[in-house]
Amino acid sequence: MKRIAFLVSGSGTNMENLIRRIKSGEIPAEPVVVISNKPGVKALEKAAALGVKTVVIDHKTFQERVTFDRALDECLTSHKIDLVVLAGFMRILTEGFVKKYYGRLINIHPALLPAFPGAHAIKDVWDAKAKETGVTVHFVDSGVDTGPIILQSKIPVLPGDTLETLESRIHEGEYKIYPEALKIVISGKLNCDKRMQ
Repeated sequence: MKRIAFLVSGSGTNMENLIRRIKSGEIPAEPVVVISNKPGVKALEKAAALGVKTVVIDHKTFQERVTFDRALDECLTSHKIDLVVLAGFMRILTEGFVKKYYGRLINIHPALLPAFPGAHAIKDVWDAKAKETGVTVHFVDSGVDTGPIILQSKIPVLPGDTLETLESRIHEGEYKIYPEALKIVISGKLNCDKRMQ
């Protein structure tokens, strides 16, 4: 059984969805720990309510990214983690950290990568008046949203959409695709090049 850590920074809706599906037996894994880089976020409450251990490693208490990542690595190692799932984790991880966990570190992005990378993808899609967007689950590499793609799902931008309705449908898409992608990674069937890209 793969031991999973979730990295979060906010509301934790994707994390909550994945943990519920693991607990129901749909995803063959063990949700070991939820780690937040911010104290007091909703994700911590949701994880605790689901009976999953929570840890806060406040990034503001570290002067450098590398020392924060070292503390994160120590926490993951102490919990014997097999797979690290980013679920709204709003920190760019250092190259050394990514190299160590490459192939075992996945992220979800609210756009069809390689289009619209970065932290404001939904707004960027909206501002670009794109006719189509979607959701991408990918392995994390040392770039920003550039790692090998695991799964993608297309979502049309409808004529009557507002930014809010589009965002809501993208989140619904995330709740469907992330469990599927996680099952693929856990199965070991995906031929991921283990070297850094």
